[in-house]
Amino acid sequence: MSADTGTASVSPRPSAARQGRRPVPVASRSIAVLLPCYNEATTIAAVVREFREAVPSAKIYVYDNNSTDGTAQRAAEAGAIVRREPNQGKGNVVRRMFADVEADIYVLADGDLTYDARGAGGLIEALVDHNADMAVGLRVGGAHAFRRGHRVGNRLFNWLVAHLFGGGFTDILSGYRAMSRRFAKSFPAASSGFEIETELSIHALDLRLGTVEVPLAYGERPGNSKSKLHTYRDGLRILTKIAMMYRTLKPLQFYGAVAAMLFALALAIGTPVVVTYVETGLVPRLPSAVLAASLIQIGFLSLACGIIIDSVSATRREIKRMRYLDLRAPGARPA
Repeated sequence: MSADTGTASVSPRPSAARQGRRPVPVASRSIAVLLPCYNEATTIAAVVREFREAVPSAKIYVYDNNSTDGTAQRAAEAGAIVRREPNQGKGNVVRRMFADVEADIYVLADGDLTYDARGAGGLIEALVDHNADMAVGLRVGGAHAFRRGHRVGNRLFNWLVAHLFGGGFTDILSGYRAMSRRFAKSFPAASSGFEIETELSIHALDLRLGTVEVPLAYGERPGNSKSKLHTYRDGLRILTKIAMMYRTLKPLQFYGAVAAMLFALALAIGTPVVVTYVETGLVPRLPSAVLAASLIQIGFLSLACGIIIDSVSATRREIKRMRYLDLRAPGARPA
């Protein structure tokens, strides 16, 4: 999702045919291309045309998120199925897309012309060939494709997620993905904004779903198109989302870490009090003794909360897993 500052036309990239690439072959699977959009009038028509050429059998859905520049009209003129989502934010749009659209394979991209539609074939093939549930487009771009702050933030978030939830992704913030039906229909989306990609990635890691990364070209935005991503504000939201998901999905580790910090603080405060008592038989710093004892009690309460919530989290994980297993794998043949 992105924005524009004008209405100048955008020249599409060379077609798949001119590049010597064939359209994506699809046997008996239905494919939906999902394009969440907010003020993308300058680029959306070109994006729709490119995906229609790259994946001719797919239905292309453009979900307009309160655009004010004619995005919906231009998408419809290009042949897309246009729907609207009034709740502002990319996460809200993706949640609505997964709920409304019926398909065997979902290709999620942006309407800003930074993702090459010709890469959809590689994502779909990787998804089916590996019988995976999510194929992520690993963004490979030139020096100007990423803003410096975004490049640093992406590396930081990838490192953080890998250490908290386990490795598996090198580009968790990529918005170009192909997903199976069983992934989309069992994904309990809770994000409202650009942190949706982080939630998608962590959900796959938590349930240990089959995933694959496919290197794909990532280009610069056209000069007359403006990004909606705010480096610091959205970066903070993504960081908060990672912390909240860690608390929810790994509560024993989260609350155990809080307990460990409280125990360490209590030890630092209480040790001099204990030493003085052993040497003199007196407790001259009673407030310190009370504080240390209170911190120890709170630490044990935090640890107990972690144990209890961890049991609840395990039950929720089992329920999500069972819902996921109710649906057909992307590589399975139709019954």
